[in-house]
Amino acid sequence: MVRPFLLATAAALALGLGGTALTVAQTPPAPQAGGAPLRDAASFSTIPDARARSVALFGEIGKVLQHPRCMNCHPATERPRQTDARRPHQPLVVRGKDGHGAPGLECATCHGKQNFDPARIPGDGHWALAPASMAWEGKTPGQICEQLKDLNRNGSRDLAAIVKHVTTDSLVLWGWNPGPGREPAPGTPAQFGALMQAWADTGAACPAS
Repeated sequence: MVRPFLLATAAALALGLGGTALTVAQTPPAPQAGGAPLRDAASFSTIPDARARSVALFGEIGKVLQHPRCMNCHPATERPRQTDARRPHQPLVVRGKDGHGAPGLECATCHGKQNFDPARIPGDGHWALAPASMAWEGKTPGQICEQLKDLNRNGSRDLAAIVKHVTTDSLVLWGWNPGPGREPAPGTPAQFGALMQAWADTGAACPAS
């Protein structure tokens, strides 16, 4: 008897060979319905002090960064997490040298270039774990904020590059189109991008905790 996991893997591999990866030049699909709400950046304009406004903006940004769609790929250990419950990945896989899994069981073994909904396998053109230096699991919003700005840990990205990354990277945008059975990240990509830009424009201040 063929095991269901092997069927799912075969389907994912077929998709990986024939699917089309999302690139920044393409228009991403409309966000899935069902995500939690997110405040618009403009709603924070009533806070007169720029630093306080910046901190408040990051508090809203944190709703996305600490959501399972982000946190599952920013684990504190070498093992990713999955589902809205953030359980350890099954089957057992690890980060590997470059975040794409260990030899013999790389992410692309099962994850194709886009979601394969019949087998409930998510996918993207560069499915991978975030670098270990960007592990967010178990950290406070303030710690994540400082980490996000640290050039030694964030891939040498300045604020402009950070905003560009979160508004154009296909794997980040996948968080709002994760497929059936997964709650999308809060709000919309446009709202999140506007919040990030407003946070950068107000000095990128971080919460105290």
